[in-house]
Amino acid sequence: QVQLVESGGGLVQAGGSLRLSCVASGTTSVINSMGWYRQAPGKQRELVAYESSGGSTNYADSAKGRFTISRDNAKNTVYLQMNSLKPDDTAVYYCNARSYILYGGFDYWGQGTQVTVSS
Repeated sequence: QVQLVESGGGLVQAGGSLRLSCVASGTTSVINSMGWYRQAPGKQRELVAYESSGGSTNYADSAKGRFTISRDNAKNTVYLQMNSLKPDDTAVYYCNARSYILYGGFDYWGQGTQVTVSS
C-alpha cells in the first residue's frame, strides 16, 4: 500500500503562485509515475501533470508554461509549482501515484488540497 499526503493549497489572488507538495509513504518502491489531478465543482477530475520514474513529464495544455512538476525521489515527494494562477485553476488538487505494471498498475490518491484563486 501507498499513502499520499498533500499540502500547500490555499487562497491566492489571480496572478499569484502556490507550491503543492505530496509525500508518499508505505511501499514506495512500487511507484512508477507521480502526478497531480484536479477537480473543480461540477466537473470531472482531470490531469494537471505527471512525472514518470524516468523523469519524463506530461502536462495538460492548461498547465503548460505556468506549472512545473518535479520529484525528489530520495524524499518520495512530488511538487507542483503553480505560477500565474487564474480563477479557472480553482479546484481540489489530488496527488496521484501509479504503480509499475509489474505491481498491478494501481492508482493511489491523496485526500486532496483546495486551491482557490480569486479574481
